[in-house]
Amino acid sequence: MPLVRFDVIEGRDEKSLNELLDATHRAVVKAFGVPERDRYQVVTQHSANELIIQDTGLGFERSRNVVVISVTSTERSNQEKKEFYRLVVQELGENCGIEPNDIMISIVSNGAADWSFGFGKAQFLNGQL
Repeated sequence: MPLVRFDVIEGRDEKSLNELLDATHRAVVKAFGVPERDRYQVVTQHSANELIIQDTGLGFERSRNVVVISVTSTERSNQEKKEFYRLVVQELGENCGIEPNDIMISIVSNGAADWSFGFGKAQFLNGQL
């Protein structure tokens, strides 16, 4: 945990998607200090007209290579979040050829009681994690 969701325009091949997921997971591990197997990722591909991602008036353009990364996680410090943003842009640029203007990230925080990893149990609350 965290749970990382990716929204992209359809057309990426399996290799490109795997590189995207692997690169982002490296950023998660480095920035948040989670174990390597603490990996939960979901990809949704959209037709181009179903993904409208503008710039909030910041004055830059997006391409068809845009990726929206939505992270649900227990609380992280502002420093951890800033490091995560930096590392994602670095990893996706170096390993996937995705430009910084094509990466949008949102983090939503929740608490220990908001997670069950299986078996209908609250592992954070019952001491398993």
